[in-house]
Amino acid sequence: MGRWRDGRGRLTVRTDTGEVPAASVPLEIAASYRARTKGLLGRDAVDGALLLSPASGVHTFGMRIPIDVAYLDRRLTVIAVRTMPPGRLGLPRPRARHVLEAAAGAMAGWGVRAGVRVEVETEAEAEAEAEVETEG
Repeated sequence: MGRWRDGRGRLTVRTDTGEVPAASVPLEIAASYRARTKGLLGRDAVDGALLLSPASGVHTFGMRIPIDVAYLDRRLTVIAVRTMPPGRLGLPRPRARHVLEAAAGAMAGWGVRAGVRVEVETEAEAEAEAEVETEG
């Protein structure tokens, strides 16, 4: 999996059986210190989700909207999901290595809950995969 860079990609949530994706949503990746610090501050809406990596906790000081927060371990398995209103400090999760943020209520619709594993595909990975398919 390695370290990600700031950019865009897709978040895929698998069903309980792990076969067909339950949801596939646009993803923004914040891997640099500057991008993680800015996060969703100053936004009125979220298009898809934001992945903060590395991160083990978040706050909503300065945010305008309530958000869903999913704490992920190193294998991208969801440890916990919480909805946080603006102006709150979330406690860090000891096993969390990444944090996923989305508009409040969105994660339930995607099937994101404790124990579910998610996948992250960056735009660069998707482009490389498409290039291989066109060559073959």
